[in-house]
Amino acid sequence: MNETNAKKEQLRRRIEKHIEAIGEFTSTPGQGTTRLTYSEQDRQARDYIKATMREYGLDVREDGFGNIFGKLEGTIEGAPSVLIGSHFDSVPNGGSYDGPAGVVAGLEVAKLFRENGLTPKYPLEAVAMIEEEGARFAGGLMGSRAMLGVLGKEEFAALADKDGITTVEAMKSIGLDPTLPGKRDKSEIKAFLELHIEQGPILEEEGIPIGIVEAIVGLAQLQVTVQGSAGHAGTTPMDRRADALVAAAKIVAKLPELAEEQGNGTVITTGRLNVFPNGANVIPDKVVFTVDLRAGREEDVQGAIERTEALIDSVRGGIGATVERQLYIRPKKMSDLVRGLLEEGSRALGAASRPMNSGAGHDAMVFSDFTDVGMLFIPSRAGLSHCPEEWSDGGDIATAVEIFYEAAKKLTEAE
Repeated sequence: MNETNAKKEQLRRRIEKHIEAIGEFTSTPGQGTTRLTYSEQDRQARDYIKATMREYGLDVREDGFGNIFGKLEGTIEGAPSVLIGSHFDSVPNGGSYDGPAGVVAGLEVAKLFRENGLTPKYPLEAVAMIEEEGARFAGGLMGSRAMLGVLGKEEFAALADKDGITTVEAMKSIGLDPTLPGKRDKSEIKAFLELHIEQGPILEEEGIPIGIVEAIVGLAQLQVTVQGSAGHAGTTPMDRRADALVAAAKIVAKLPELAEEQGNGTVITTGRLNVFPNGANVIPDKVVFTVDLRAGREEDVQGAIERTEALIDSVRGGIGATVERQLYIRPKKMSDLVRGLLEEGSRALGAASRPMNSGAGHDAMVFSDFTDVGMLFIPSRAGLSHCPEEWSDGGDIATAVEIFYEAAKKLTEAE
């Protein structure tokens, strides 16, 4: 094995070690990764990430939202940073690669800078962000939105999980300090790079290790509350009921048809539904559920929202329904400048690549309103994600890291 291949193999092994280690921090061992934001598993993962940053010679800090930064200082005083990273929370019973693969990529780019004795003019920062998935606190992309001021500090503090625990209370429970500085001005960020697993089948089916993202779909998340009246399951006649769950079920069942009517690849999903009071012999008086809408064109996202709200407004029979728009992000293009650097890096390494659009939302789409953003996909085995079977090859991640390394050298003007 020649020296280049040996170094690539070392990089692959480090990557696999880190992903395996972070994957151990789950509340559902043997049943996938469940790592909710500000949980004990979050604390364990962040301790590991911070320890690795320090091992790699980075200056470590956490912000007032719990995002983690490992900084390699530049020679230009006060210069904006090039950020590389992703999120480290998970969906319930998810996989080990969604998020952590991108976090590890940021760590390993910084490691390559150190190994090769590079000094950047513009700082390089590995970043690990919270609550991208929205699995604990509604909305998703919370770490990037809060960091960039899209989600205000007061709005952030008011968010609560399904048990009524606020973000601030949850932060304090694992020793985080919500009074620390949080928001970063766009003048502090020169570029943002994110690696992510594809979460779909295209790259694997075509045998291509690298997808260079051109654009990310627009998305909206709604929270719907259907209000009826509780009653005894045995003594309330069927024609006297205001059953919130029956009304909610009719709405949810109609959503796939609405997506088809909108067309152009529009998708609508209900991923969370809570029934109250949730008794086996009690007619439900309230149901709260989410509606996730996505499309490549903004007019289709807006159209899907309008159709969904019209459907909800049509609910009758003693039932009331309200809709809260919790998240709206337009379709986003990636930076032509950074995309060009990633294409150049792929060619230089002899790594086959193809342009792609992302059907999933990512922190990169929030950053794209503030700075130059580039994003790489790597293949997902069988296209699976958000499940225990999620898997990507460490060698593909290593290739993406090498591409990011070459791009980061140019963006930081490293010497």
